Amino acid sequence: MSLDGFIATKDDDLTFLNVVEKEGEDYGYTAFYETIDSVILGRRTYEKVISMGFKPHEDKETWIITQRPEPDKGHHHFYSGDLKELVLQLKEKEGKNVFVDGGAFVAQAFLKENLLDEIIVSIIPVLLGDGISLFGNDNPGLKLQLLETKSFEKGLVQLHYRVDPNL
Repeated sequence: MSLDGFIATKDDDLTFLNVVEKEGEDYGYTAFYETIDSVILGRRTYEKVISMGFKPHEDKETWIITQRPEPDKGHHHFYSGDLKELVLQLKEKEGKNVFVDGGAFVAQAFLKENLLDEIIVSIIPVLLGDGISLFGNDNPGLKLQLLETKSFEKGLVQLHYRVDPNL
């Protein structure tokens, strides 16, 4: 997200992400991706990634949160049910971690329902001033415990928190 908390401009422009592009640098994404086996993705994010010519998370079980269900497409499942039920279902399965990959609506819904164990935010050194807010204004007052901070040459800062409702 931008330093002021936006994941895109109001018209879904993501070009601000180019500020931190550096050949050969993935900011730990490959290592992180190996720790997961399921992904939860919002419908708008799913469609945006496809419109950019990519096929999101083809190698992982992916649950696309949507109000317009449609038949599954391989490992992609279109889900319109209760988020808590989905999380419980995925946690019961043997395997690795579940990655909630956005967008803002999904992130905010998971925060509101207290369904996240950890949050990793990569902050891009740019101020957008306006746009699509990652956390929104309906903050449930969750307390976070800082686990790790990383900074990178291009100015990206990564914050890794554990969500701790007992703090």
